[in-house]
Amino acid sequence: MYGTSILHLTTLKDWSEADVLRTVERSIDIKRNPRHYSAALSGKTLALLFQKTSTRTRCAGEIGMTQLGGHALYLDWRNTNFGLADLGDEVRVLSSYADFIVARLMQHDDVLRAAEASTAPIMNGCCNRYHPLQGLTDLMTVHEALGRLEGVRLTYVGVLNNVANSLIAAGLKTGMHVTCICPEVNPAARDEALYSEASAAGLYEYGEEAEQLQDVLAQSDVVYTDTWIDMEFFTDPAFAEEKERRIALFQPFQINADLVQNLDLKILHCLPAHHGYEITGDMLHDPRSLIFTQAENRLHSQKAVLLQLANAPE
Repeated sequence: MYGTSILHLTTLKDWSEADVLRTVERSIDIKRNPRHYSAALSGKTLALLFQKTSTRTRCAGEIGMTQLGGHALYLDWRNTNFGLADLGDEVRVLSSYADFIVARLMQHDDVLRAAEASTAPIMNGCCNRYHPLQGLTDLMTVHEALGRLEGVRLTYVGVLNNVANSLIAAGLKTGMHVTCICPEVNPAARDEALYSEASAAGLYEYGEEAEQLQDVLAQSDVVYTDTWIDMEFFTDPAFAEEKERRIALFQPFQINADLVQNLDLKILHCLPAHHGYEITGDMLHDPRSLIFTQAENRLHSQKAVLLQLANAPE
């Protein structure tokens, strides 16, 4: 297909350990020395094609590209012909205008179709199976705080979803151990091949019982949670019954002061957070919380991804 010789970021599974580690290291350097990179992508254009709403991914893309000396263009799916025409055709045209594309689409299959058709690098800005830009940011944040990735023990709590998948894939590339305590797996996100590979490498464990949390967290360096309900469904009246079911099921898995009392660990959440659901509001401002640093790091990490893709051979 048109884009087969291009390095894309559709999932971290496809990146090498060297790609991942170089991007993490560069993201930290970008944060420390932003002026050094102020003209790194001068004359280049980033197109942001979004089918889903966004705060961090969009701002990190637009502002980050500007800070690298380039230009960013935001495209709301509903105000384009992407919903009317063949996705491959439209992406091929868009990639003839832009040097990079962030595609924040509902379905992972559409992200793959975009990458197949594109003559420019495609970055998956979040789909139903993976969120690799978030995963790279999480690696940056953990490395920045702990000074290492290999051997770090991260526990993810909540619904096993696209963010959890990217954390597991990130662990495989860096030697970070990920334990998921999840009473339920989002069916659209299920990736048994990934779980099997990570388990075989000794870098992934899975549990379903809230009673496991105390013992697991006592051995953890990081605890991570995410929304129990996908953003697009949280206020949808048609999803109200399912929302109530999930709240009842997941309540024992909430990150709160009692759960992490006296534990020496860092607290992460990819945001937006629903206070009183997956995490209590006070935990966002706890001294152990890196949540707002993590959010800021989306900017630096996304810039590092752009530079990594710009250096890839075509």
